[in-house]
Amino acid sequence: MGFRKDFLWGGATAANQCEGGYNAGGRGLANVDVVPVGEDRFPIITGQKKMLDFEPGYFYPAKEAIDMYHHYKEDIKLFAEMGFKTYRLSIAWTRIFPNGDEAEPNEQGLAFYEDLFKTCKSYGIEPLVTITHFDCPIHLIKEYGGWRNRKMIDFYENLVRTLFTRYQGLVKYWLTFNEINMILHAPFMGAGLVFEEDEDETQVKYQASHHELVASALATKIAHEIDPENQVGCMLAAGLNYPYSCKPEDVFAAQEKDRENYFFIDVQSRGAYPNYALKQLEREGVKIEMTEEDLALLKAHTVDFISFSYYASRVVTTDPKLNEQTEGNIFASVKNPYLEASEWGWQIDPLGLRTTMNALYDRYQKPLFIVENGLGAVDTPDGEGYVEDDYRIDYLREHIKAMKDAVELDGVDLLGYTSWGCIDLVSAGTGEMKKRYGFIYVDRDNEGKGTLKRTKKKSFDWYKQVIASNGENLR
Repeated sequence: MGFRKDFLWGGATAANQCEGGYNAGGRGLANVDVVPVGEDRFPIITGQKKMLDFEPGYFYPAKEAIDMYHHYKEDIKLFAEMGFKTYRLSIAWTRIFPNGDEAEPNEQGLAFYEDLFKTCKSYGIEPLVTITHFDCPIHLIKEYGGWRNRKMIDFYENLVRTLFTRYQGLVKYWLTFNEINMILHAPFMGAGLVFEEDEDETQVKYQASHHELVASALATKIAHEIDPENQVGCMLAAGLNYPYSCKPEDVFAAQEKDRENYFFIDVQSRGAYPNYALKQLEREGVKIEMTEEDLALLKAHTVDFISFSYYASRVVTTDPKLNEQTEGNIFASVKNPYLEASEWGWQIDPLGLRTTMNALYDRYQKPLFIVENGLGAVDTPDGEGYVEDDYRIDYLREHIKAMKDAVELDGVDLLGYTSWGCIDLVSAGTGEMKKRYGFIYVDRDNEGKGTLKRTKKKSFDWYKQVIASNGENLR
């Protein structure tokens, strides 16, 4: 038995990394717009300064990105040529509610996504929509403090009611928050958090996390009420933590690191705060303000499926002498001596995908959906823009083989697979264009120069045959 007959093959993007049109059609300013390319991309994390608007001397790649706002029909046509069954994309919150707290939505933004979804449907492509992919309206950050404020739940409710109502019959699959566990590692992107000097950042991050978890449960409730056909998933930045050795302390440290990420999905999938998390918060002096209504909502409205991104496994040790770290990832860890790495230092571990899938399915017993997986690499096009990206094909082939083993040999229930960055887009981690993931080359560089011309890479035809054979032809 291979993949199910209705397996959802496709690709994934995020509005802030591909859409552009940051001020078109009445769109407002969001946190994802004001992070520049380069070393100062996330100054809010390092505490260097606050960045809540555009400043001289920086290049902001999300302003235009690859301008999918004006190219989406062309791009979706290319996705259809590859045979996509689904296309994962995200909504730009400020395209629907420019400030985030308006009573009525922006019709131009609603019409844009309606036409985008109808274009997908015309090719038989099922949209898989992330409601919030790291974006938070700047107005909500300045006026309310981002997700630290409980009022954000109300603004989010207004957003999701609008989306579920307007796009009923056009969108069936929804994700509430992208990589929700990222809030602990990148709080400005994850929740629009800006910290004051001497503020208890841990307290703020977990309170904001609670607000997002309640908002996610509320969205799940509303989605099912408006259309019982809706399927709502959570989304985890996944990748198991391996103990560096069989030393018991290393094994336990790896388990603790996994739990740090599972915490969010435990709540969204099981409907309650796990005991280990409650004990940890107690030890750290974190007191989350929550109501009985919150707890009842979490319990009654768990997600339908578990989606996740997978790029690499991680390694944990308690030995201070073993301090050589991997590079280029927010989830940097101790380097695994048994693995090769990408040009950005992300270690490549296809078997780790199978291991991660089994861990998640054993833990939750709900269908899984791999919504991000791919290789960021420097592509060198020929004079016509064509790229011989055998390295990308090799990476994807080995990960799809591992994914297939998890389904065929281990019995994991898997709904689909959307490779990350199916078309070249702005890197979330670095803001670069030269870190490319796509099957389609986009003529644009790190400084925003280029024609934006789209060109098929070698991997385009390879992935086309993978989809056509439902994962049987991986040559």
